[in-house]
Amino acid sequence: MDPLKFPIGPFSIRETNRPRAERIEDIRNFPEQIKNLIEPLQPEGLHYTYRPGGWTIQQLIHHCADSHMNAVIRFKLALTEDQPTILPYRQSAWAELYDTQKVDIWWSVRLLEGLHKRWTALLENMTEAEFSRTYIHPEHAHSIFTLDEATAQYSWHCRHHLAHLQLAINQNS
Repeated sequence: MDPLKFPIGPFSIRETNRPRAERIEDIRNFPEQIKNLIEPLQPEGLHYTYRPGGWTIQQLIHHCADSHMNAVIRFKLALTEDQPTILPYRQSAWAELYDTQKVDIWWSVRLLEGLHKRWTALLENMTEAEFSRTYIHPEHAHSIFTLDEATAQYSWHCRHHLAHLQLAINQNS
């Protein structure tokens, strides 16, 4: 395992063993934690990477906005449909699009702030039965995810990319 690619380790379904309230807090606090890391950066800092061939800070911030928009839609689909199959997307291709490369990161930070407020409100008001609802991810070996497992995955995703941002800043400062 590459510690630069997976600074907190790869996602494991064991993440569901962490208390759900902690996982929701990870999601709630993510936008503020991003802001705290990137506010001191000079514009050239947005081009820092966490590993050779890795995404820049700019790409990471926009990726998180893209990913978490998809996450909320996946949750809403699972809550309102019977085991929907979600639509995967090519994250690496999205990271190369014009908006990810050139648009001011603060638009994505603001998007994350509003999105995470709504997402955590949803999570905090879901029932046990709702956390047991599922969706199918056609590109994963473990293709059926409960919303409890998805909460664990996105909690990990927040911590994973915060660690990437910290690595990029530390290695280039």
